[in-house]
Amino acid sequence: ACTGIENIDEAITLLEQNNWDLVAAINGVIPQENGILQSEYGVETLHGPAYGPTSHSAAASSAPSSSSAFRHVVPSRQIVERQPRMLDFRVEYRDRNVDVVLEDSSAVGDIKHILENELQIPASKMLLKGWKTGDVDDSTVLKSLHLPKNNSLYVLTPDLPPPSSSHSGALQESLNQNFMLIVTHREVQREYNLNFSGSSTIQEVKRNVYDLTSIPVRHQLWEGWPPSATDDSMTLAVSGLTFPCHRLTVGRRSSPVQTREQSEEQCTDVHMVSDSDGDDFEDATEFGVDDGEMFGVASSALRKSPMMPENAENEGDALLQFTAEFSSRYGDCHPVYFIGSLEAAFQEAFYGKARDRKLLAIYLHHDESVLTNVFCSQMLCAESIVSYLSQNFITWAWDMTKEANRARFLTMCTRHFGSVVAQTIRTQKTDQFPLFLIIMGKRSSNEVLNVIQGNTTVDELMMRLMAAMEIFSAQQQEDIKDEDEREARENVKREQDEAYRISLEADRAKREAQEREMAEQFRLEQIRKEQEEEREAIRLSLEQSLPPEPKEESTESVSKLRIRTPSGEFFERRFLASSKLQVVFDFVASKGYPWEEYKLLGTFPRRDVTQLDPNKSLLEVKLYPQETLFLEAKE
Repeated sequence: ACTGIENIDEAITLLEQNNWDLVAAINGVIPQENGILQSEYGVETLHGPAYGPTSHSAAASSAPSSSSAFRHVVPSRQIVERQPRMLDFRVEYRDRNVDVVLEDSSAVGDIKHILENELQIPASKMLLKGWKTGDVDDSTVLKSLHLPKNNSLYVLTPDLPPPSSSHSGALQESLNQNFMLIVTHREVQREYNLNFSGSSTIQEVKRNVYDLTSIPVRHQLWEGWPPSATDDSMTLAVSGLTFPCHRLTVGRRSSPVQTREQSEEQCTDVHMVSDSDGDDFEDATEFGVDDGEMFGVASSALRKSPMMPENAENEGDALLQFTAEFSSRYGDCHPVYFIGSLEAAFQEAFYGKARDRKLLAIYLHHDESVLTNVFCSQMLCAESIVSYLSQNFITWAWDMTKEANRARFLTMCTRHFGSVVAQTIRTQKTDQFPLFLIIMGKRSSNEVLNVIQGNTTVDELMMRLMAAMEIFSAQQQEDIKDEDEREARENVKREQDEAYRISLEADRAKREAQEREMAEQFRLEQIRKEQEEEREAIRLSLEQSLPPEPKEESTESVSKLRIRTPSGEFFERRFLASSKLQVVFDFVASKGYPWEEYKLLGTFPRRDVTQLDPNKSLLEVKLYPQETLFLEAKE
């Protein structure tokens, strides 16, 4: 996370070189990755490519600028350097060949910048061809191209006209000439006679003048440069200077706020803090940081608006202004600040699931501290720090410059962390700011793991963040274990409750089914009873409506019928031969065998009597004088 090394073999090799001392191994790698090396004299920044063209004609002339602000610092003995892979390039341009040696961590644009100084061609006009992987852009890292050690390239300049041989020869002659620059320091009325080769750049002249006059390049106000000298990267040969001697005048750019004596006094104070030469930060503008910003010189001219409004009613609105002002001062590469109240930041960091919880980092800003701008621009905005914070922390910020905002935060601090932590912050002096508080949420309280002051380095800040993460990770694992066990118990309880609910549902469904079945049985029984009662009433009615059975000694013709039931029983009755067949049907129905459900069959011959006309007499249907019939249920 902090070194960017993904190759495990490379990581193990570095650890073995440092006797498996993790801190020493990381210290040996971070400076080379981020351009920052830690020495016994403090933190200094590397500037410019480590390697240039082997045939650079301006090598000698650049020697006077070796004392410029950003220079190479020899790392301490505890730092073990990785041996970079060097790549050799032979670049052909028209009738010239330039040899360039670069680390494989450099970009294609670095080659163009070296060729720009060597060939005197703007990098934006170059087309660098000859790549085996096809065309690449200036931001492509050489390592990603998997190049061999020796490579051949060529430069095309389609936007530039081909120079004549006489012009090319004149340019080469100008590059080899020496220019005498007579520079007058306006404030002290002193002249300096400086010799520069034609291949030297205007920037190199300005840096050398800074060494003589102590006027930083960004504060130099010049007179006498030719109108064609519009770019500091331009060489003296093509700038239009008068050969062999040219007069220039330099002075300090006036400041509307502070006098030179105040500026010198501030610079003296800064030197006491940084323990380094004043020229160590000569090119601080390359990082987008102004002279006062680099050393924390607080002045109303350098800050257009406060980081946070005084007596802000809404903390979210105050944090929005803080984030916008921070971006305007130090760039967009900075930690992502949580927009909301401190309580909301607690909720976001501490009160989610154990696996989603993070540490809370509280950044306390103070504009009047001399350390603030160095801490913000070089440490808090370092890519490694920003990446590590975004992955593992919720970052919340507050401005302690205004007394009202300071009192408000101390009140919040007392409420959430207790009076001891609030008193610790209250006793911090202005020059000890900014502060970085690392907070870890616990079950019953919030614990302050670390209070990091502004006088630190990127390496030390990263180490303390990683140490806090180790403590938090151990606590988080315990919380995850407890949470998993609690969820397991709750799952078992939920499963038991669900099984019990399902059992109750089943019992209730069974009971309801039984009740429905009983109700249905009762309904059917009622219907059956009603049907039986109805049939009985019909039977009795038919029985009562039957004519009386004639006697045997009756003088009228009598037919005797013997009827067999499906159960094998027999019943007999006498009917008058003149009686209608319907009377027989009514008699059978009165015995419980209605003719709608049963049919009455004759034996010899077999016939269905119920199919005969019921209005005919027994004599007519040949059921006289006697007949045996049997009942059969209809299908």
